Amino acid sequence: MQRRSFLSSEVLVHLVAALTAAMGVINVLSAVTPSARDRLRILESFSPLAVTRGGHLTAALAGFALMLLSAGLWRRKRLGWLLTMGVLSLSVVAHLVKGLDYEEALLAAALAVLLLYLRPQFHARTDEPSIRQGLLLLAASLGFTLAYGVLGFYLLDRHYSVRFGFWAAVRQTVVMFTQFYDPGLQPITGFGRYFAVSIYVVGAVTFGYALLMLLRPVLARRHATEEERTHAWEIVRAHGRTSLARYSLLEDKLFHFSAGGSLISYVLESRVAVVLGDPIGPAENVVPTLASFKSLCSSNDWLPVFYQIWPDHLSAYQTAGFNLAALGSEAIVDLNQFTLEGSENKTLRNTYNKMLKNGTEARVLEPPYSPRMLHELRSISDDWLSSRGMSEMRFSLGWFDEAYLNTCPMLIVRDKEGFIDAFSNIVTEFQANEVTVDLMRHHSYSEKGIMDFLFVSLFKWAREQGYATFNLGLSALAGVGEDEKDPAIERALNYAYNNLNRFYNFKGLHAFKEKFHPAWSPRYLAYPGIPSLPLVMPAVIRANAGGGLFSKTVKWPK
Repeated sequence: MQRRSFLSSEVLVHLVAALTAAMGVINVLSAVTPSARDRLRILESFSPLAVTRGGHLTAALAGFALMLLSAGLWRRKRLGWLLTMGVLSLSVVAHLVKGLDYEEALLAAALAVLLLYLRPQFHARTDEPSIRQGLLLLAASLGFTLAYGVLGFYLLDRHYSVRFGFWAAVRQTVVMFTQFYDPGLQPITGFGRYFAVSIYVVGAVTFGYALLMLLRPVLARRHATEEERTHAWEIVRAHGRTSLARYSLLEDKLFHFSAGGSLISYVLESRVAVVLGDPIGPAENVVPTLASFKSLCSSNDWLPVFYQIWPDHLSAYQTAGFNLAALGSEAIVDLNQFTLEGSENKTLRNTYNKMLKNGTEARVLEPPYSPRMLHELRSISDDWLSSRGMSEMRFSLGWFDEAYLNTCPMLIVRDKEGFIDAFSNIVTEFQANEVTVDLMRHHSYSEKGIMDFLFVSLFKWAREQGYATFNLGLSALAGVGEDEKDPAIERALNYAYNNLNRFYNFKGLHAFKEKFHPAWSPRYLAYPGIPSLPLVMPAVIRANAGGGLFSKTVKWPK
């Protein structure tokens, strides 16, 4: 029953938003259509001609505003509802005074009544600093339009039949925006007609932009506090069990805590709250945590999306109203089964043994690390990034940060002369008997096969430490959308996997991980619905790219 009620309110909200946009179109069409003569004669006996002309202009401006406000209503904006009620009230008056158009007036009034009935459904907040900025912009736009008109009429009066002094230019501009009496403007050139129209265009554009500023979603203008980070650490230590758990604590994240003791870690990209993985906390608390986070997003005009979720709680996401799409699979190596023996591992075995004979060695160090060593590692990291023409990734990965690296064990690969050739920081998964890696970097001139040597060394160390599995991370899009029966979004992702390798080498990454014979565990994206995808997908990409879209090819070792 709750599901049906939610859908009913959602449909009504979207319907009233669409009706508001339609009312805006009706206003504009009515404003440019001549009034009926019999009604106009009745109206003119009670009001001057100037009022009817002012009614036409007011109806047109109200229509333009309603079309813009409909987007805010669709997103349940509280301020959008309030502004729409005011504009509809103005529309009722405008339609009556411009030509006794009671049909349009009744439509506007009926829509206002429906909005009044649905008032509780419009609860999304608007960003308060943006409201102040929008009001200032609105005042500035009025001042700019006035200055634009006055200066134009004063300097361009040769294009009109009337000579404008300064005050006459001021009067003419004000008259054009009030139209309470005939302005008597008679352009004598084409440019004069163009300039008169351009005043309305400038006014409409600046007014529209100010209105959109008033309807912006709540923006994230703060970082998580130290108290929040401490609390998040406590939850992750107690309940973290995935390869993403440690990354949920990095500096780019904001936190949402549920009443049941769970954590949601997210970043905000535009109006999309991109969550890293599943909620971290007691398994029985997943459903209420999803509900509380959806409520937070709804009140802030955000779209919630969960990135790289496990199969364990898919039904909970569907019950909460999310759609699901496969993203790829994580590669998980069983350390007890891993071996270099056998013909299928011949190349990997030969590479590892060759580098051992050449004097290459690997050793795991524990923090803290000396500033000198971190400086050397940074130079390797910068060289690695430069050679691939890329910048640091974020969100579902860490980045080179000395404070972060000082919380992790580090595998250091040294060449025969003792110089550091490659490194990787090791990330544990708290409650899971599994380990993973984050940064994996080496010199651009390192010997071919250095990464194979690094990973085999990592597997050997992890097995000695008693870990059961090693997580190689997500192989994005691999195997997604290959069946014709798969959802359209997954088939579109499959197209990206097969055709966009010049931007990101999905296939090279998958082939590199496949050589270690992992088991593959699927990961999913939970998103609000098909209409949200044009906002959701770029937001997910921006989050992972550290706030920017991919622009360079990412290469992976063979």
